[in-house]
Amino acid sequence: MQIEPLIQGVVARSAHPYGCRASIKEQIDYVKQAPQIKQGPKRVLIIGASSGFGLAARIALTFGGAEADTIGVSFERGPSDKGVGSAGWYNNIYFKDEATHHGRTAINIVGDAFSNTVRTQVIEAIETYFEGEVDLVIYSLATGVRPNPDSEELWRSVIKPIGESVTGASIMLENDQWVESTLEPANENEADATIKVMGGGDWESWIDTLINAESLAEGCKTIAFSYMGPEVTHPIYLDGTLGRAKVDLHQTSHALNLKLANFNGGAYATVCKALVTKASVFIPTLSPYLIALYRVMKEKGTHERCIEQMQRLFTTKLYGQSKVPVDGERLIRIDDLELDPEAQQKVSELLEQMNAGNFKELGDYAGFKDEFMKLNGFNFADVDYAQDISLKALKRLKP
Repeated sequence: MQIEPLIQGVVARSAHPYGCRASIKEQIDYVKQAPQIKQGPKRVLIIGASSGFGLAARIALTFGGAEADTIGVSFERGPSDKGVGSAGWYNNIYFKDEATHHGRTAINIVGDAFSNTVRTQVIEAIETYFEGEVDLVIYSLATGVRPNPDSEELWRSVIKPIGESVTGASIMLENDQWVESTLEPANENEADATIKVMGGGDWESWIDTLINAESLAEGCKTIAFSYMGPEVTHPIYLDGTLGRAKVDLHQTSHALNLKLANFNGGAYATVCKALVTKASVFIPTLSPYLIALYRVMKEKGTHERCIEQMQRLFTTKLYGQSKVPVDGERLIRIDDLELDPEAQQKVSELLEQMNAGNFKELGDYAGFKDEFMKLNGFNFADVDYAQDISLKALKRLKP
């Protein structure tokens, strides 16, 4: 069979295995030639490791100087008679292949990171492969639903403003259409559920589990990823349900920092740049900002994808420094290039002019769409997308 891209709205319904392999290799090639991570961790647990920032962090720490061994947790689907499986499934497989070839240990645990079963598997893997301790825990889960650990209730997140409605545009990747919509404000129950799903509660629960299992090494650090953005994105992001969840995440980092002080370690929320990820394309009204930002930052030579962000995070912020640099709220800021005042002024000017008729010309929609396609294994020049692929052969691949 031939595998072709299939997009519904902003969701990719297909992935190309060999394109995913090309993506992994491209990111590895980048970190090998980039400034190298000094005094980095050797045993890393990544919760949410199969795509986006989690995958990029795993690649950077393994191939970008630290030569770390990793355990990656993700919830991905493999090939079946219904389809070829998700991009993350193949990212896990091909990352492990490359890491093993490089002489590094790479353990993939595929399952629900909220479940006690997966936590038990992680503790056992740490005992088996890491001599019982980890040096760094990265929390990078992106999900819309979290089960209540004390009942059968499901908490569901929403992406909505708080207090008043917000009108803005989104871009449907399925048909490249600019769509105007109005989002009604969330009620308190929706806001609270979003905090439970996307805030710091599960991150803290994971760290407590690892502490109780005596799985944290001396000097262990933990990080979770956040976003704040400029004023133009605040109505839907910082001032909305997502923002409330991120505030909770930031507060959790302070509580965890006190706990990790017992190990001479630390906990940090890391504020990243706006990027095309499987999660970010779901955020209403963010796409126009992204395509304007991409154009401006590429013209300034400051554009970064996930892999460049993570390599810079570990080389200039988290490791190799006498002290982790943070802002007044004790956040690691890796969004500094995005929030450059000159860049933001140009982005604002573009957004004022942008509409359904000109967004492809004014913004970098081609670059935006290309990054989305590459998340799912498409648009790589050296991959033969006309080749016949055996589903039976894909089923033999295991993460």
